[in-house]
Amino acid sequence: MITSTKNRRIVDLRKLSQRKHRQAQNRFAVEGLQLLGMALAGGHPPLDVFYCEDFFAGETAPRLLRRLTQAGGRPFAVSETVMRAVSERDAPQGLIAAFPLFLADWKTVLTDAPPAGPALWLLLDRLQDPGNLGTLIRTADAVAAAGVILLEPCVDPFDPKTVRGSMGSIFTVPLLRCARPKELLITLQARGCKITGADGYQGELPWLPEAQGLTGAVALALGNEARGLSADLRPYLTHWVRLPLPGRAESLNVAVAGGVLMYHWLQRNQYRSA
Repeated sequence: MITSTKNRRIVDLRKLSQRKHRQAQNRFAVEGLQLLGMALAGGHPPLDVFYCEDFFAGETAPRLLRRLTQAGGRPFAVSETVMRAVSERDAPQGLIAAFPLFLADWKTVLTDAPPAGPALWLLLDRLQDPGNLGTLIRTADAVAAAGVILLEPCVDPFDPKTVRGSMGSIFTVPLLRCARPKELLITLQARGCKITGADGYQGELPWLPEAQGLTGAVALALGNEARGLSADLRPYLTHWVRLPLPGRAESLNVAVAGGVLMYHWLQRNQYRSA
């Protein structure tokens, strides 16, 4: 049993709270029984599993520990003191696992072949808030989006706040990275996708019958929290949608706006008569 917080494995685990160390170690930490269960369900085998049976309550944690080790995770028992030191929860559940990073380059997933039926790609333009990113990934999962594309520089999707905010959807929605958006946008258009930008002051209202920006195969572009959509994206946008602001608020939170628009896409393409 590991009883010291100065143990090399524990020191490395604690460093995973910082992006530079996640990248250096090529892994990230996951805590929470629901998230760990979704990681396994999504086909993501763990590297290391740290556990403390003193915090186990019920059968869920022991069962997850068995599944995590059966999936290839190396188990390390730790003391109550060590688990409290590495946990980010006020009440630890006794399980923390490290998983490999899995963010793929968009070219490895997207091809020139047209999508099969209506598909939604979420195109996130240099977001900076981990909570917003986690919420958007979770909502994209809820509407069965084809994937989430992160235009860099972007907040790290493996930030603990992002992972928690996604409620495990980070393991079920394809996550792609893109450093040069021009080629990506041309490829999406070649696949038959509309490139639809969200803006508070221009574009069609998505619920109007004649609105087309969220119909069919769509890449929905959401802008940076402070600056909105970048200038290098705007020439490639084929449609604009907006959500009106009749009140005194100057703008909507990007995760809220994205959630509303994603559900309008779902209604237009799958639930028109619901």
